[in-house]
Amino acid sequence: MRPHAEVEEVWPRDGRVRLVGRIHGRAAGGTDGWRMVLVLRGTDRRLRYPARVKGDRFESELPVSDLADRDAEADGEVEEWDIHLTDGEAELRVGRQLDDIRGKKKIMVFPEQRLSGWSVRPYYTVKDNLSLECRLECRSEEAI
Repeated sequence: MRPHAEVEEVWPRDGRVRLVGRIHGRAAGGTDGWRMVLVLRGTDRRLRYPARVKGDRFESELPVSDLADRDAEADGEVEEWDIHLTDGEAELRVGRQLDDIRGKKKIMVFPEQRLSGWSVRPYYTVKDNLSLECRLECRSEEAI
């Protein structure tokens, strides 16, 4: 199995998404310089947040307000952000591979958070990696 950041806890609440887990398949090395990196799918846009690493354990969080694209126009537009953990040398995909549950995308549903016309929700991809979905909500009843 490829080195990755094995997420153990996902806490989407109070305007933040907090992740807790372990680095798998690679020595964590020093505790300094680790970052959680969000990559907007299909673009080179990246958001970086500090990550606390102690031994092989990591913890990080982000404010969901950073994810809303203020320039979006179309109701129902969706942005997908892939989550990685990096120390500047390697970029490890955040996901959950070691629990023997396959197909989490259809099984596990996290609560969404709403702000400024957007909903933000963590979700598992078809490869059991963790991503964030940001959806521009419909502006009128007619758009539903």
